[in-house]
Amino acid sequence: MAAPISKQQMHDTPVIPYQKIRDSLKTGHIFFTSGSYLFSGIIQKLTKSPWSHVAIVYKDEDLGRVMILEAEPSVGIRLIPLSTYLRDYKGAKRPYKGQIFMAKLTEFPEHEKLKKAISFGLDELTRPYDNWEIIRIMLRILFRKGKRERNRSYICSELVKAAFAKAGVDFHMKDTYISPQEIWADHRVEMTYRIL
Repeated sequence: MAAPISKQQMHDTPVIPYQKIRDSLKTGHIFFTSGSYLFSGIIQKLTKSPWSHVAIVYKDEDLGRVMILEAEPSVGIRLIPLSTYLRDYKGAKRPYKGQIFMAKLTEFPEHEKLKKAISFGLDELTRPYDNWEIIRIMLRILFRKGKRERNRSYICSELVKAAFAKAGVDFHMKDTYISPQEIWADHRVEMTYRIL
């Protein structure tokens, strides 16, 4: 399991320049962020965790690109170059506000299984982000009632869970939802780098 980490420990973790680790990144590595945005803070408070987002690395060897497969509010499911997070996040000509960590599974699925996970994610491109699910999760946490509605909209951690399930990796849900924290806390997840 990736060790529990506090905001202070995140700040104290040395940043490894992206160009130094770019070649070692692989499809199936897990991308975690701890943002300093309003929506990030809401997620962190709801889940009592420093994490606000999780996604999957997709490395296209033929094109030489490192992409992030993610569910993003107001955008939905998308592929975005990792370099965009580091240089021009949301077209603001500055990096993502917060910390970015990479992790990997200690029991890494074989290549053919990972292809199924990424293919699933690519099939879901342009599906909407489930904005209402955040509210439903908050209500379930507060009132300990309700259940997850099955639909084809996702929050970030649901997309990661669903994609990895296609590779035979099951992340367990806390109560009726899964958050970036549950993925981070899985016994097979190991932190590798902080890149921002």
